Formats: sequence, C-alpha cells, structure tokens
Amino acid sequence: MSALMWEVCQQQAQAGSAELQEALLNKIVCLPDHVSNKLQGRNPPVFFPQNYYPLLGGAVIQVLQKISDSLRGGLDCSISFVSHVLGKVCVHGRQKEILSVLVPRLTDLTKSDCIWQRICWRLVECVPDRWMEAVVLGFVQSAPGADTLSRLLGNLVVKNKKAQFVVTQKVLLLQYCHTTAVLQNLLGYLALDSLRRALLIKVLQELLETWGSSSAVKHSPPEQQQYISKAILICLSHLKEPEIESCRQELLTSMMEGVKCHLDSNLPQVRRLGMIVAESISSKINTDGPVLKFQYEEDDEARELKSLLVQTPSFCAVPGRLDDDRNYLPFCLGSKGWWLPSVLESNKKSHTAAPATPDEESDAELDSDDDLIPYDMSEDKELKTKAPVYIRDCIEVLTGSEDVDKWEATIKALESLVRKNPAATREVSVELAKILLHLEEKTCIEGFVELRQRAQVAVLTTDPIPVAKYLTSQFYSLNYSLRQRMDILDVLVLAAQELSYPKSHGKTKHSGAPNPRIQLLPGSDSSKDWRRIVDERIKSKTRRFATGQSQVEMASGPNEFNSVAGHFFFPLIQHFDRPLTTFDLLGEDHFVLGRLVHTLAILMHLAVNTVAVTAMGKALLEFVWALRFHTDSYVRQGLLSCISSMLLSVPSERLLQDMTDELLETQSWLGDVVEKDPDGDCRRLALQTLLLMENLKKKLKTVPS
Repeated sequence: MSALMWEVCQQQAQAGSAELQEALLNKIVCLPDHVSNKLQGRNPPVFFPQNYYPLLGGAVIQVLQKISDSLRGGLDCSISFVSHVLGKVCVHGRQKEILSVLVPRLTDLTKSDCIWQRICWRLVECVPDRWMEAVVLGFVQSAPGADTLSRLLGNLVVKNKKAQFVVTQKVLLLQYCHTTAVLQNLLGYLALDSLRRALLIKVLQELLETWGSSSAVKHSPPEQQQYISKAILICLSHLKEPEIESCRQELLTSMMEGVKCHLDSNLPQVRRLGMIVAESISSKINTDGPVLKFQYEEDDEARELKSLLVQTPSFCAVPGRLDDDRNYLPFCLGSKGWWLPSVLESNKKSHTAAPATPDEESDAELDSDDDLIPYDMSEDKELKTKAPVYIRDCIEVLTGSEDVDKWEATIKALESLVRKNPAATREVSVELAKILLHLEEKTCIEGFVELRQRAQVAVLTTDPIPVAKYLTSQFYSLNYSLRQRMDILDVLVLAAQELSYPKSHGKTKHSGAPNPRIQLLPGSDSSKDWRRIVDERIKSKTRRFATGQSQVEMASGPNEFNSVAGHFFFPLIQHFDRPLTTFDLLGEDHFVLGRLVHTLAILMHLAVNTVAVTAMGKALLEFVWALRFHTDSYVRQGLLSCISSMLLSVPSERLLQDMTDELLETQSWLGDVVEKDPDGDCRRLALQTLLLMENLKKKLKTVPS
C-alpha cells in the first residue's frame, strides 16, 4: 500500500491521470468494504476496519518518510494524494483508527525537525474543503495538548477559510458535544501564535454575544450553555493584560447583559452558570478594585468551571488535587510573580506580630478586673416563656406583642395548638391565615420559614374552604411579593397532600379479634405485649400446608380533598392572563408561572377519584393549550407534567367521551415537542406522555363494549 501511494505521489509531481488517481483513492479507502462484499463471511481479520485503518496509517507514515527523504535530496514530489486519502478516511468516520497511528508519530517527528513540520502542515492544507471538517476535528480530539496541535496544524486556520469556520464557529457555537479537553486544545491552539490570537479575541466576542443573548438563554439547552461558559472561561485564561485593557469596556457590557439574562432564568443550573462566568469576567477586568461575588453552592461542577480560569504552567507540578479545597493551596501567577491568598498573608502577619512591651503589660495589669469575684451561675436555669394556650391569644401575640420571647414561643406552638383546637380555629381561620401570610421574622429564630408554613398548612387543613378561597384570591391581588405568592402555592400543595392521604387516628385495627373484656392493670408487665404472646402461641400450635404472601393492612379513610378540590384548583387558573401593576405572569414573572403550572399538575394528581376530577382535567387541558408555546423551558416542563397528571387522574372513559378532539391535538403537539424542543427534559417528558396515551388507547381497546 505504501509503494502504491508513493508511486501516485510521484505521478502527481509529473501531472498523472486524475481519473486513475480518483479510482485508486476509492479503492484504497474503501478496500475493507470491497473485500467483505466479495468474500462475504470469509473476510480475513486484517481487512476488518478496526485493523485495516491503523495499518493504512502506518503506510501513510512510510510515504511521508519517503517524501521527506526526497525533499532533503532536492527532488520534487506531491503530497496531495496522501492528503486526499487522509481526508476521505476521516470523512468516512475512521478518524480514531488512522489518527491513533499518525498523531503520535508526527508528534515525535515534528519536535525538532522543521522539514517534518512543513510536511505535516502541507498534509492538512492539501485536504479538500469538503473533508476539512472531519480532519481538523480528528486532530483536535487526538492531540495530547495545544502545543502539539500547533505543531501539527501550523497556521491552518489563517490560511484555510473552511478550517477557520470549523474552529471558530462550528465547534464552539453550533456544537456542544465535545469534552473540556477538546476546548482547551482548540482555544490553546489559537492562543499560541500571534497570527492566531486575533481569532481568539474574535471567538471570545462571539461567545460573549451568544452568552448574553436572552433568546439563546431561553431556547438553548443547559448543556450547550455550560459548554459556552467553559469556552468563555478558557478564552479569558489565555488573555494577556494589554488585550484585556483594549476590550475592557466591551467585556463589562457583555457581563452586565449576560448575567441579567441568566439570573432571569428559572433553571438553577443556568443561574449558577451566569454567576460563575460573571465573577470570572469581573475578576479579569477589575484586578485591583472590587469584584462581583455571588452566593451559590460550591460543588464539583462549580470548582471545575473556576479551575478553567487558571492556566497551570506545564513546567510546574500542581500540589494536591484541584477539587480538594483542604489539600490544595491556590498558588496564582500574578503580574508581580507568585503570590499566596490574602488569608494566608493575614495569618502570617498575626503569627509574626511583635510581642507586647513591658510597659504595655503593666498597664494591662492595672486595668484588669481580677480583684472582682464573679457570681456563681452554675445552677442557674434558663427561664422559658410559656406559650399561649388559646388561638385568640396567639393572634394577639403575633399582631401586637413586643415581647420577643413570647413571640418565639407562640410561633413554635401554633401548629400543635391549631390541630388540637379545630373548633376554635374555624372561628378565626381566615384572620389567622392572613396574619401568617404577612408575618415577618422579628428575631433570628431557627426554622422560622418552616414553622410558619406548617402553621399555615394546619389552618388550611382545619378549615379548607374559606381559607382556600382567601389564599387563592390573594394570589392574584396587588401589593404582594413574588415570595408571598409562591408561599401560597406551596401551602396549597402541602395542604392538598395532607387532605388527600388517609389519617391514622392512633387506633390499631385487628380484624376478627374482639376487644378484651378484662381490664388489665396499667403497671403490669403482662399488659404490654399480651397480644404478641398470644399470637406466638397460636402460631406455634397451628399447622399450615401453604403460606401465602403476607398482606399488610393499609390505612384507610375518607378522602377529605374530594369535597374541596375545586376550591383549591379553579381559582388559580381564572386570572392568569390578566396582568397587574406589580404582577405579570405572562411577562417577566414567568418563574412564578412555572411554579403555578407545577402546582396545578400536583393538585390534578391528588384529585384522582374525586367528583370534580373530570371538570378539572378539561379546564387544565385548555390552560395548557393556551401556554403550549411558552419560551421558558421550566414552564413547558410544568405543562407536560399537567398533561401526564390529567391522563392519570381522569377516568379513561371520560377522556374518550368528553375530550377526544383535545387529546388528538395534544398528541400532535407532543410529537412536535419530542422532535423539536431544545430542552432535553421537555423531550423526555413529552415522550413519556405519548407512551402513556398509547397505553390508555390499548387499555380502552381491550375493555369489552
């Protein structure tokens, strides 16, 4: 094979036949396919693709060696046929096999030989444009580092427009499947030469433009946004001080626009990405002044993103692991050399502080209070404030009392007091719900938000209809914060969940066993486990021929959510399309809309087997249909959850009779979501919902008419 390719290279230097070269190219690249078609099942292992293409890579190295010898001897030869072979093999998807042989050999040969470097550059420059993308991607993925990639490709991106488009546009902005190592290779390659650094600045500007676009944040999946964020951080790590100074204002503008778009997102992952990138840009453009600092969870992903901003010198061993804050000292290379964090410097200063002089010690002794005898407080006990025992007393304390200790005791005891006194609670339920909704924390009490929420749930479950009417009406009222509106939704969900589940009243039901008529003494040991002893005796004297699966009796009781489900559900979907002065669900307050949609899905799920479930399902389907093209992925996920809850809760017979046309339209929309939605979770939920609809169809077909 190497002799054949070498002969073609010599013919090309003498302008050989183009048709013959094209035929030979097809035979060489597609030889495993031709052989397998002829020999069918008797194909030798050497012609398996995983074996053939590494051998072809070795033959290419031999041809390149002959070309190198010819050039050193002053003879002309052409390398374009070898470039065509490489390009066609790569475009057929065999980059890994052939480059696994080529890249290590070329890396060694180009380390100190300029002729081999020129040969390698011509090898990739002569690849036709239609195959250039596959070759460039193969080299970027196979190269062990950016310096190796720079030796192998040279200034290909400056000379070839197709390669420049692949490197600066397609890999960074149109794809997001590549690893972090590929990004570091690619952007490091652009940063290693003065002719290519202009492309690095251009790439950073385009990445920041995409990162700061509200449309891109809304319509691109979180994985792509993470990919772009990594590319931005790697670009920032390669910027030099003069380059930062020249584009400082542009970086600041892009940072302000991008962080706003990301913080407006409903997805926590996207918001955190915006915070990390904004912090990194701020630290780069404000080296001396104050920088942005956000509060977010520091996990492995956040630490990996931050580590991309620091370029570790290749000649220096990094102490410890980058992802272990306890073992890693973040040495950084600044404009004045190596420096330690300010915390370590402050600790050093504190340890090396000068000792006090004798005069200062004598003054300190004069001012000491050693002659004062302290009181013995070892047996003192903390005075506990007694909590109110009546509901109306709790209302008075929460609304007007200035006693902080009493206020704390009241908020801690309120839930149990409400559940123990349902009759008294119903008299003032709406007033108490109003107080709790507007209640603010007076002191730094631990778990205040949870205590208030549990008290609200207790009030709502004790008197469901009037309190639910009040809370749902306040959800669309003026002068409420977004936090209060989301608190209303949370309380409605928790109360509906409690009402729909059966309650255990503390009595153990024993089927078929009469209550004992002999009153046992409460202090007697035999009264504690008499039933266990009796059961063991019966079991030991009972002969069983077959033992079935033991059945645990589930708690049962009336569904209290049945009679109040409509009061929880219908008021929430009445006014969603009416914007208020301070509240616009279809506008900028789309995060609350997402919470509302998810709340409706949960309420629909809890309303299974209730009287109003069919009417609720039909209303929910109309609600979903009005919002199905919403731009926010969090809202679309909630809408798809609503469809699933409706299909699971509404009886299949009622679905077929009352909502046939709506279901057909919904099925068509779900198919579009599976194919076209940019969010992966939306596609997954839509596919699950379609499978659920198919299962319902099969179930209805099997039921006899």
